[in-house]
Amino acid sequence: MPDNVPFLHNDILGYVPNPGFCGPGFGDSFHTIDADGLRFSGERPASSDGSILTVGDSFTYGDEVRDEEAWPARLQSLTGRPVLNGGVSGYGLDQTILRAEQLAPVHGPSVIIVSFIADNILRTEMSRMWWRNKPWFTIEDDQLVLKGVPVPNRTRLPLHIRRRMDRVLVDLSPSLQHLLGYHKRVHRPGFGLEIARRLIERLARMQADRQVKIVVMAQYPPHTWIYPAFADEQRRLAQAVLDCAANHGLATLDTFRRLTTEPKPQDFYAVTHMNARGNLMIASLLAATLPALTAKAG
Repeated sequence: MPDNVPFLHNDILGYVPNPGFCGPGFGDSFHTIDADGLRFSGERPASSDGSILTVGDSFTYGDEVRDEEAWPARLQSLTGRPVLNGGVSGYGLDQTILRAEQLAPVHGPSVIIVSFIADNILRTEMSRMWWRNKPWFTIEDDQLVLKGVPVPNRTRLPLHIRRRMDRVLVDLSPSLQHLLGYHKRVHRPGFGLEIARRLIERLARMQADRQVKIVVMAQYPPHTWIYPAFADEQRRLAQAVLDCAANHGLATLDTFRRLTTEPKPQDFYAVTHMNARGNLMIASLLAATLPALTAKAG
């Protein structure tokens, strides 16, 4: 292992978890990356039902909670099936689906859960996020075309300095972030939704080609429960992706409905991600609905 850092550069995905990393992650929670480059979900149980691969961003990876508290680890405990946590903090929907395409042939899951928040759609409009270059897609001759690969490996400051700067830069306006090179836009605002729809079509082809059941799940950041205008935009984008997935024969799950049954949805969050209680709620919802969802998929 070249460095004790949580993520390493990758020519296709931009960056991936560092196999063998053990140490603090976002929110000072302890993170463990196994030899396959997956967040550790505990010892994998044997199951005749096959494994479940989960992909997504930091809500799947489990920022601000310990390994065993992330929802993929909780889902493994609840179902008794191996659950592989392929989530990566900061990923856009484009990177998420590329990662699913990389991991599925290696691990041969019977189910793939693709989790997203609305911001993952906006990230498809960028070629750089948080100083990290990333792959991106465009549409040429009515076809989705991958761009920006191999992903350039930018020289980066030491981790402790980046974390201090991130605390300042993350709250700046998008125009200032772009000016400073923190983010870099390649598509006009709003075009990410068209990219997302094409990516969902790509997922549907994977489901057919690999004979795997795919579930597309929408999650929501804490500000959804504080600012009505923000919530409306989150719901609009998430519903557009879920509708597209359903129209292409993919199973869908909207966690918004479950959270609205709680008197204080904010209690299920730490600072910017779900806390241990919130992750357990997501895992419990999945465990209860997965048999019906996978029966519908395909």
